[in-house]
Amino acid sequence: MDSSWFQSIGRPKFVVAPMVDASELAWRCLCRRHGATLCYTPMLHSNVFIKDPKYRKENFTTCEEDRPLIVQFCGNDPKVMAAAAKLVEKHCDAIDINLGCPQQIAKRGRYGSFLQDEWDLLKQIVTTMSNAVSIPITCKVRIFESIDKSIQYAKMLQDAGCKLLTVHGRTREQKGPLTGIASWKHIKAIREAVSVPMFANGNIQCLEDVYRCIDYTKVDGVMSAEGNLTNPAIFAGVNPVSWDIALEYMDLVDKYPCPMSYIRGHLFKIFHKVFTIPSNNEEREILATATCIDNFREVCHRIRNKYLPYHEGTLQFQDTEDILRQGYNLILPPWICQPYVRISPEEHIQKMDVCRQKDGCDKKREHEDSEGNPISRKKMKKLRRIMRRPIKPDGEHQAGRTGELCHNNSCCNPLGGKCVYQLCKKCCRNKCFQEELDCMGHRILVHTRREMARKHAS
Repeated sequence: MDSSWFQSIGRPKFVVAPMVDASELAWRCLCRRHGATLCYTPMLHSNVFIKDPKYRKENFTTCEEDRPLIVQFCGNDPKVMAAAAKLVEKHCDAIDINLGCPQQIAKRGRYGSFLQDEWDLLKQIVTTMSNAVSIPITCKVRIFESIDKSIQYAKMLQDAGCKLLTVHGRTREQKGPLTGIASWKHIKAIREAVSVPMFANGNIQCLEDVYRCIDYTKVDGVMSAEGNLTNPAIFAGVNPVSWDIALEYMDLVDKYPCPMSYIRGHLFKIFHKVFTIPSNNEEREILATATCIDNFREVCHRIRNKYLPYHEGTLQFQDTEDILRQGYNLILPPWICQPYVRISPEEHIQKMDVCRQKDGCDKKREHEDSEGNPISRKKMKKLRRIMRRPIKPDGEHQAGRTGELCHNNSCCNPLGGKCVYQLCKKCCRNKCFQEELDCMGHRILVHTRREMARKHAS
């Protein structure tokens, strides 16, 4: 087993997962201060990454202290994936292929776990990327229900050139409220079958879970996502005071700015137990509607001012009974960072059955479009909003949307009123960037600008 590169980055054991809109530079630096020995970037779309400099600048940032680092890409085109890898190989220690995302957007884009049945394509992607760059190519995967098939899958990736494997011990179907428990039994079997370094992912809520997982599966390291979000010091084996860790994160955001949606998401996770207390609804609302850094800091300071006397023991905390009545069994006080524990899939199904019985129906409400075709609740709400818009008189200038939907079948956004290609602005922008086109209706001038750039370059 040639694992010299793994030795060169210190054989990392405590790994921060690639998390969309969550494992940005400021968060990675925070986690490194508190025990993490390796971090992944958020998942980056390879096709957009190679074509859009603005996307690259906004979504891939790093610094000297941000090492060792693995950059993760998604995609299904070997040449595009290789081109994206070339752009970052000098700024990281390895490049990961996302083969684990189970979300619907991954299904529409044909990437993530929805490539796990296309083994010939995956071999080509791993081999092409490995030949294109001088650093290792790694893979993050989910398991199949069958242990034997999961082992064959892992060995296929190893034979194709994968130098490190991260195995999430859940199937593609285990997501959201149906997440359930990850199978360490699958992970252990794969570990025994492959020779490359390997990380485990799933069921990690505290440092004790990390060591239990390593002891049982014999993996080289453990990756955490949800556990890390609710406690960024999870790998240090401590449960910090929520406002202290939140303010430390805010200081890093000042140094390494990121979108406010990222900050909002992180603070909701850090304060998730505090926000179960009804008396904190005002702070929750401030966080939900924050429009600047000062608003986020205000939430941190308000929570600190409210709970610091209880934390120091000068006052006795009285809201414990109120929390217990809501079904929360807290071992630690709510202002201390602690795991978020999902209810089991069985409990979720029972809960949904009770809700349906209360509503007087036996199954989830179904929605149909004007032609009687079944559609999602989200799409139905968009259609209703469109239908409520006032109809302009004949002859009046139609500056806005027409009420018709985007002609991209996988998109449910309203159609751009003047779009040359009968698409919404987002789909139109993607089309123009990919095919080097102009759309005067949306004022997207990709072809024109690239022609000008070529003339200036010559």
